Amino acid sequence: AAMSRKRLQQLTDSLVRSAKHFNKKDVECLIKLFHTLATESRDRFAAVSLDRNMFRNILHCTFGMTDDMIMDRVFRAFDKDNDSCISVVEWVEGLSIFLRGTLEEKIKYCFEVYDLNGDGYISREEMFHMLKNSLLKQPSEEDPDEGIKELVEITLKKMDYDHDGKLSFLDFEKAVRDENLLLEAFGPCLPDIK
Repeated sequence: AAMSRKRLQQLTDSLVRSAKHFNKKDVECLIKLFHTLATESRDRFAAVSLDRNMFRNILHCTFGMTDDMIMDRVFRAFDKDNDSCISVVEWVEGLSIFLRGTLEEKIKYCFEVYDLNGDGYISREEMFHMLKNSLLKQPSEEDPDEGIKELVEITLKKMDYDHDGKLSFLDFEKAVRDENLLLEAFGPCLPDIK
């Protein structure tokens, strides 16, 4: 059943306020798109939402993401209430930052994606996992892990300002502000320009 016009209006007004980077027209389009994507594979009595597979499919087909681990983390960053599916509100608010966020918002978002265990730090182990995952395997290398360990150490030297052997949000933020290219240092989790 289509959403009542009044309900749609309320949702749109509320989302224009919370998803700051979209105007009313954008929000209406994204709500429509959400319903198209979500209802294609749902039975009509379930609450309309995108599950992990549907969402990953969108990340892959629309935004060209291929890294399973990163796609999973992006899903979690969108899924604010941790109910394992993405509601229309999470969809629009998530895309607002994903597509048009300020540097500040993107720094927060990327940090959240990279902080695999959610403890507020990106540890050596987390960096190692992500880099190992996102770098192409070189068949010639004796021990590719050694190269990745070196890369982790180089990254820490560059980004770990308080020298505690892990990246806090403040370390990450300062590093990215000094050098914007470090925003996606541990794997592509934002759409490319086009």
